[in-house]
Amino acid sequence: MINVAVIYYSSTGNIHTMATAAAQAAGKAGAEEVRLLKVAELAPAAVIESNPAWAQHAAATADIAEATPADLEWADVVLLGTPTRFGLPAAQLKQFIDTTGGLWAEGKLVNKVVSSFTSTSTAHGGQESTLLALNNTFYHWGSIIVPPGFADPVQFDPANGNPYGASSISDNSPDNVASANLAAVEFQARRAVETASALKRGRLAA
Repeated sequence: MINVAVIYYSSTGNIHTMATAAAQAAGKAGAEEVRLLKVAELAPAAVIESNPAWAQHAAATADIAEATPADLEWADVVLLGTPTRFGLPAAQLKQFIDTTGGLWAEGKLVNKVVSSFTSTSTAHGGQESTLLALNNTFYHWGSIIVPPGFADPVQFDPANGNPYGASSISDNSPDNVASANLAAVEFQARRAVETASALKRGRLAA
């Protein structure tokens, strides 16, 4: 039995769309249970309301549960999604990561299968550095990073090609993710589930 937590932050919907595709793909790949979870919003309400696309997306996803450290402990596979903020993960996701110290100290994040995905407004907008920054967290957790690499033909699509994790270019438009990007994050999720399943089978057989 493989449990998957897809944990994300999204302001105008691009990462939410990718996270939803990842969660659906994980279920189709054989995960017993999949939780699609957002992290808590930190921006002031006035700032959100000043951006119609942000406000609309916040309202549309109000019923999605917020992630807690307990979700990380429960999961065998953790997929993190975030927009890029100056080449780094969004503060909202980083704040959630900063609550995991207790789990880390108890060794409860060791050997989790992990992967990440991102979105930027423009090409060369910091996608790789954002994903590599998340990998720094995974190293400290002692988790097993499973990137998409170039392990599937979808990665050779001109819209993809990022071996660190699926990524999209929004072109400053809300909820604007190319179909090829969705195919890439779906492959990434499947690969993570398949890897976790193989690891679990190996441990049971040992």
